[in-house]
Amino acid sequence: MTDFNAFDLDDPFDETSSEQSIPLPTPDEEIEMGRADVPDELPILTLRNTVLFPGVVLPITVGRDASLELVKEAFEHDALIGVVAQRTAEIETPTSEDLYRTGTVAEILKLIKMPDGSKSIVIQGKRRFQIEAFTQTEPYFRAQVAPMPEDPAPEHVEMQALIRSIKELAIQIVHKAPNLPSEAAEAIENIESPAFLIHFIASNLQVDVETKQDILSTTGLVERARTVMDQLQEELQVLELSEEIRSRVKTDVDEQQREYLLRQQMKAIQEELGEADDSAEIEELRDRAREKNLPEHAQEQVDKQLTRLARTNPAAPDYAVTRNYIDWILDLPWEEYSEDQLDIQRAETILDEDHYGLEDVKKRILEYLAVLKLKNDMKAPILCLHGPPGVGKTSLGKSIARALGRNFVRMSLGGVRDEAEIRGHRRTYVGALPGRIIQGIKKAGTNNPVFMLDEVDKLDSGFQGDPSSALLEVLDPEQNDNFNDHYLELDYDLSKVLFVATANYVERIPAPLRDRMEMIEITGYTQNEKVQIAKQYLVPRQIEENGLSDDQLTLADDALALLIDGYTRESGVRQLERSIGAVARSIAKRVATGETEAATVEASDLEELLGARKFFSDVAQRTEVPGVATGLAWTPTGGDILFIEASLSRGTGRMTLTGQLGDVMKESAQAALSYVKAHADDLGIPQDAFRYWDLHVHVPAGAIPKDGPSAGTAILSALVSAFTQRRVKHTIAMTGEITLRGLVLPVGGIKEKVLAAKRAGIEQVLLPKKNEKDVKEIKDEALEGLTITYAERMDPVIDTVLEPEPMTDPEAFFAVPDHEKGSYRNAKPAEAVTVEAS
Repeated sequence: MTDFNAFDLDDPFDETSSEQSIPLPTPDEEIEMGRADVPDELPILTLRNTVLFPGVVLPITVGRDASLELVKEAFEHDALIGVVAQRTAEIETPTSEDLYRTGTVAEILKLIKMPDGSKSIVIQGKRRFQIEAFTQTEPYFRAQVAPMPEDPAPEHVEMQALIRSIKELAIQIVHKAPNLPSEAAEAIENIESPAFLIHFIASNLQVDVETKQDILSTTGLVERARTVMDQLQEELQVLELSEEIRSRVKTDVDEQQREYLLRQQMKAIQEELGEADDSAEIEELRDRAREKNLPEHAQEQVDKQLTRLARTNPAAPDYAVTRNYIDWILDLPWEEYSEDQLDIQRAETILDEDHYGLEDVKKRILEYLAVLKLKNDMKAPILCLHGPPGVGKTSLGKSIARALGRNFVRMSLGGVRDEAEIRGHRRTYVGALPGRIIQGIKKAGTNNPVFMLDEVDKLDSGFQGDPSSALLEVLDPEQNDNFNDHYLELDYDLSKVLFVATANYVERIPAPLRDRMEMIEITGYTQNEKVQIAKQYLVPRQIEENGLSDDQLTLADDALALLIDGYTRESGVRQLERSIGAVARSIAKRVATGETEAATVEASDLEELLGARKFFSDVAQRTEVPGVATGLAWTPTGGDILFIEASLSRGTGRMTLTGQLGDVMKESAQAALSYVKAHADDLGIPQDAFRYWDLHVHVPAGAIPKDGPSAGTAILSALVSAFTQRRVKHTIAMTGEITLRGLVLPVGGIKEKVLAAKRAGIEQVLLPKKNEKDVKEIKDEALEGLTITYAERMDPVIDTVLEPEPMTDPEAFFAVPDHEKGSYRNAKPAEAVTVEAS
């Protein structure tokens, strides 16, 4: 129901205004209206958004020209009119099809002219009618009508109960509705006519026009009463629900007002105590939290900490700790991701631009991109690039980030020995911070960067814990989606981060950690690769860094070759770049002093610029005498040649090993000696050589620890050479593990060893047969001028590496006079192996 205010004839109204009432008709007046004569034809006034019921007084504003003309004529002739509702209120000029067929005969009680030229009228309904046919449409509607019978209200008990229920419901609505005056309840109570009560209530219901029209069209009064009561019950339920909602809102508002007053009081107290007002700071944090796209568990933690911060004295130590913790949560890129550039051709071009060679690594990165493009959602792999220094492992990580279009962050793990460096410190510690993983993610600004873990093999452990164990969760694709930092104590998703680790010593990486990474080996560069890298990258970079232009410095190919072979002996190009930088600085000085405007550096100029040549091929000089063999070794800095020297002297058959050898290498020497003794007759070695001569095996560079089985063939060759007096060919180098049965077993680091042999001027390399597959991975241009020989047993190795003719007859060399043999026999037995400490 809408309004029961008393009607004032002087007030203006429109068709959307609330229905109102004037003094109520008596039952006799109601009966008289129901029996009033209805003309056969009536002018039809259309209403947009309401329905006129018999007995009800309704004020409306007339605005349409046709309606104004109709009202003017009817009022002047004191004629009755027919009032009919439109089916759709939005239609400005309705047709006969847009009108309902049931209407109400009405009398115009008053006509009021408005200041804007429109007119308002007050009409009262008389009785209902049905439209039989329209007789006129212009300038307004006229229609033939037939009055609808108005049955008197039945006197039975059901009707009385309906009327009583309608009054009770209507009065309850009046009391609950905030916009209805209490006088309306008294007016409803005073209505005596059942028909008018039903019509009056129906006219004031807050329902649509269609519902009101259905009530008007219903024939029986009992049915109309039931419909009205149903509508009243529904409206009463709506009002009760609205009242409950208003009560809840009022309670919430009261709570807010109470909290506001308390905060104002607290602010006043803080001002009296001279404490700073931190409400603006806390509100700023709340705004940041609302703008940040946080996961649910992080949002809950931030809300909890903000509430705690608001209750903490800013001067208290806990205030800064809590504030710093909230800042860390809000600064992290929880749901911020950079868009991957999944163009395979573009990525391949970038990788080729930044690095020469490294085909295996590039292939793996492009495979990852291809799978990511097809699947669009995959856990990032954990790549470990291992190889000697200076081959571009760290710079390759930046190229990967550029190819993917991701941010790049690097964390050096060299010397890290505290687990808290990885997982962070508990907030209970003074100055606690998150671990370096979370710090790196914050620095990257996105949650899917390329994260480089540099020098992962240099991790150390101490009493603070083992950081390599803390990395297990970080580098496990099955676990790092909920990495838990000790400082944050919140699960953080690292599954979209592309971790790239680098290492020199794979063996120094703990096995569980190594198992979680995909190992990609980066081997040393060939001389031709170094020349190309120098031309494309190193020389232009050093020219720019030293303030020169491209036309002021040119390095000839022979100068680059000499720099690589004579001034640097390395697997990578780091020392080569330093040497090029030294050349560039020398030329820069000449240009700056006006000594020259431009320079082309030839090989002959390097001695003047860099000093004397540092490295020479001394294999031929080192193997001029029997007992010296050239082996091949692998080090973290790449491959290198290794000389094995065996020397014989009068003694009791002892063997001495020097050169700071490891246990495995000592065992290789013992195995080689046992093999030589077992095959002495086949090799042409007198037995007295093992009885009356001491053997000394030395590996030069004694300050450097050496270990491993790969020098077995070289040690055996040196021993056979010493005992048979046949020199080892100075153009050949070898590697391979040996057994007592004379087998040659495969070893690692083949590419580095072969390249080291090439750098040292070796012409032939002898390798185990099972390492033939490793040689196939080396480019043909790197093997140019180098002969590769394979062996499965030691017998052909000896014939291959030793000269055919001895320098001295072994029988004569090892001859011992008979008078000396007795003294050797009576000598105290010597130990089998004696190691001299260096």
